Amino acid sequence: MNHTIRHEPDGGMTYELFCTHPDCHEESGPQELQNTAQDWALRHTGRNPDHDLFRRVCTDHARVTRAE
Repeated sequence: MNHTIRHEPDGGMTYELFCTHPDCHEESGPQELQNTAQDWALRHTGRNPDHDLFRRVCTDHARVTRAE
């Protein structure tokens, strides 16, 4: 049997940002809106000017279907 896997729009997206400064372990936590995660990073850098590099993770959902 052959299957396909594709993005499932109804599953939504999750956005997270992680501060990569060596002495920091802060993160935005999973957010449904990209702007919410980005706003967290902007505030974080505002409080910690040398914390200006972030790892950004965008997570989607995928659906596997059997090929006809």
